[in-house]
Amino acid sequence: MTVESASAEDLRMDVVALVGALWARALRIIVVTALLLVATFLILMFVPKQYESVAGLLVEDRSNTYTQAATQTSSSSNSGISIDALLSSQIELIKSRDTLQAVADQLNLRSLPEFNGAGSSSPLTMVLGLIGKKPEPKSVDDTVLNTLADRLTVVRELDSAVISIHVRSYDPDLAARIANAIAAEHVKRRAEQSLADTKDATLWLQQQIDQLRVKVQAADTKVADFKSQNAIFAGSNGTTLPDQQISDIGKQITDAQSAKNSAQQRGDLIRSLLKSGASVESADDVRNSAVVQSLMQQRATLQSTLAEKSALLLPAHPTIKALNAQITQTNAQIRAEAKRIADGLAAQVDVQNGIIASLNDDLKRAQSAASTQTRDGVTLDSLTREAKAQRDLLDSYLLKYRDASGRTDTGSVLPDVRIVTQAAPSVSPVSPKTSLILGAVGFVSLALQIGTVLFGELMSGRAVYDRNARPHEPSFGHDAGPADDAPPDHDAEDGQPDHAFADEPAEIEPEVAAPELDLGDMPEPDVVTAFDAPGVDAPDADADAFEAAPTAPAWAVEPVPAPRHRAAAANALELSNLSADLALGRVRIVLLAGVSEARDAAIVADILAGDALQAGLSVCRVDAGSGRMSAEPGISDLCAGQVSFGDVVHRLRDGLAEVPWGQLATLDRRSPRAVTLVEALADIYEVVIVLTGRVGLNSNLPLFQGAPGRLVLVRGAGTPASLAEAAAADATALGFDTARSVAVPEAQSEVA
Repeated sequence: MTVESASAEDLRMDVVALVGALWARALRIIVVTALLLVATFLILMFVPKQYESVAGLLVEDRSNTYTQAATQTSSSSNSGISIDALLSSQIELIKSRDTLQAVADQLNLRSLPEFNGAGSSSPLTMVLGLIGKKPEPKSVDDTVLNTLADRLTVVRELDSAVISIHVRSYDPDLAARIANAIAAEHVKRRAEQSLADTKDATLWLQQQIDQLRVKVQAADTKVADFKSQNAIFAGSNGTTLPDQQISDIGKQITDAQSAKNSAQQRGDLIRSLLKSGASVESADDVRNSAVVQSLMQQRATLQSTLAEKSALLLPAHPTIKALNAQITQTNAQIRAEAKRIADGLAAQVDVQNGIIASLNDDLKRAQSAASTQTRDGVTLDSLTREAKAQRDLLDSYLLKYRDASGRTDTGSVLPDVRIVTQAAPSVSPVSPKTSLILGAVGFVSLALQIGTVLFGELMSGRAVYDRNARPHEPSFGHDAGPADDAPPDHDAEDGQPDHAFADEPAEIEPEVAAPELDLGDMPEPDVVTAFDAPGVDAPDADADAFEAAPTAPAWAVEPVPAPRHRAAAANALELSNLSADLALGRVRIVLLAGVSEARDAAIVADILAGDALQAGLSVCRVDAGSGRMSAEPGISDLCAGQVSFGDVVHRLRDGLAEVPWGQLATLDRRSPRAVTLVEALADIYEVVIVLTGRVGLNSNLPLFQGAPGRLVLVRGAGTPASLAEAAAADATALGFDTARSVAVPEAQSEVA
């Protein structure tokens, strides 16, 4: 007989064997771990304990309105540096050799054995001494500084400008004193550095002030010389003389022009009145004349006398005529005086014209002088700006110099760091961490021992088995043929077909007598073998022939418990008839709906599919009731319109395909695609089994109304008859033929 070793894909790890191996060695693992923990604890008791103290420093700009120069703003001197770079620089200064050297001198750390290395040597030093290769001796200062640097940790607190100084020592008081000394020394160094910067700034400002004074004096001299050479003089309001002259002449020309226009208008008015024969007394110039006023008074007197005489004398009387003649002569004198006034106004116009002409000549000369001085003013403005800039710079330097000099003399410079937390002696040691070390030792011990046991079991092969060497219950949907489910010693020529969906074999007796069947009522078989599977033809059930047949092995017989009542036998017959209808082609589409639970329909679907496959029929199962989402697209995606019909049918093996639930949680019950899919599958596959879930309000059974198939209601072993009748009534109301109603076999129900 040829023996073939199992492939790597068929080997599986036996978890039960691994757990058993660990349980067998549990006592040893616990004892070894306990011994290691006790030894570690004893070792830690002799390890010197270190204590840690922490001092805090705050880095910030300490300038304010009282400590700044008068011309400065409140900006920090380190405004060009980021806060991260500034804090990193402060940390490096704290850990610098100068700071540690000053602390060592202040606390006299050279005399402490903890820091000077006296009486202490590392294991590496002892090993090198034994082989004759001792390390080169170091100075006491180097040893102290290296030890102090190892015991020092400087960190920045998260998202803050606080720097924490951690110092470890075997003496808690010494650790606190060292941390406070380092913080104080750093603040002192920063103050000295700031004071040194101020002194350097004072010297630099003094040099710049001396140079600026010479430059300011030279610039002012150039301005004065240029003004005297070009006769540039400014008035009281800061304007030059040509500009003032132009302004004055322009004002005089305006006044003369206004007087000329006024005289001309008044003269024209008087002449127009004389020409038209109208009264000239309405003109202001005529009315205001003293001669005209005297003549007008005289005329008024004559008119009064004429009025008195006219009341006594006739118009032809000589007195009346004489008075009229005097009044006429007076009017003529008034008009003559008005003409003389108009001539005087014309003379004023001529005078104003002469004045305007003279002023225009003066304006041209002033403008010519102003243009020349304007060109010189450009150079003068440049010299003035230069002198002003030098003078302003000198004034600002003088203010800064006075402030820096005052700070240097008094030493009142504030550093950019201050102590915010004083270190205090610690009451609990920071090293060694006994609990953490014991926990780590225990974890490593358990992990190594458990790993060693598991590795040994796997390498020896005791915890590895071949999955094909063990019979198991197949589940629908796995791509496995009938040969995969058969035992390794199965003889293909024994005439015993294997059941694709059979349960694990159980112990049965080799010979079982078949009871008599009551055909009038319902048969009640005691034992059903592999030949009695639904849809599979069995040999003649004659008792003699059955007894003469060779005893079948235990794995080839599928025992079914003896029925306790006639209903179980009737259900077995109903399942057998349904499988026979599928095998004979009487039914192509079967709709399975659970009465109480959806898994009952799934169990019956597995039985029907197994029978159909053994009969050589092609089967497709449609999951429209489980509600379990799958990785592949299914009927829920099809009803939602997200995929096509070809995307939801997945081939498992030859003659077997499946339509899973899909990637969506719900099923669209209004979609007609489900019925179309079932009809199309019936044209391709010989048997189509559709799971619609549990009958009820949330059932997907209405989705398949009109499907050309048979509806089968599946009830459980303990389903009440009233519930089955109600489910049948609901299905009938939906238009389905519920002539078939089966129950889950008791053996299958218990396995599920």
